[in-house]
Amino acid sequence: MGFHIPGIIRQTLFSATKATQKGLEVPKGYLAVYVGDKMKRFVIPVSYLNQPLFQELLSQAEQDFGYDHPTGGLTIPCKEDDFLNLTSHLNEL
Repeated sequence: MGFHIPGIIRQTLFSATKATQKGLEVPKGYLAVYVGDKMKRFVIPVSYLNQPLFQELLSQAEQDFGYDHPTGGLTIPCKEDDFLNLTSHLNEL
């Protein structure tokens, strides 16, 4: 399990906010995904779905899990650090 994008600087991603911590709500224009061995929940912009790098992750998720994700939500099959690096790069685009 892993997805590596070399040379990308890690930045903070919109992770659990007060709203998502209380009621697991997701703001309009975002979606929740689960990442890593501990299935940490991240809330990401839906605009990521159109990005080729993110689509590679989705293809990997389809290969690993099909459409039956263990968390009931979208599970991304990579390490948290790699996911943060990827999303950091997508934020720069």
